[in-house]
Amino acid sequence: MTYEAFVETAERLWDEIPSEYKRGLLGLHLLEQLKPDPEEPELLRLGEYYDPGYPSVLGGFEGIGRHIALFYGSFAALAAHDPEFDWEGEIWETLLHELRHHLESLAWRDDLVREDIEHLRRHRAGL
Repeated sequence: MTYEAFVETAERLWDEIPSEYKRGLLGLHLLEQLKPDPEEPELLRLGEYYDPGYPSVLGGFEGIGRHIALFYGSFAALAAHDPEFDWEGEIWETLLHELRHHLESLAWRDDLVREDIEHLRRHRAGL
């Protein structure tokens, strides 16, 4: 899949998600780059959720706001090793994963963060 087709597919899928689930998000970013995990470079990040963090002492949020990014290069690298790679399915799954991070952040929950940490722990242990 080309980067242009990736953008078209991701935007179409994004538009299918009801707006109430995207409340508070400032953007969806579809980046061309490959994104290795900073701690485990052999693992690729397909997407990331950017959260401004906890409220400041003054009651506001710091940083750039809430965003979701998908990394085309990471999808393409995985697809290069799998002739049956389901681009649309993987994009959809990644969008929903990052959206869940967003919704849990709004609810002051970290269940998915804990799941991600456990997944990384199991990877490191070779499980």
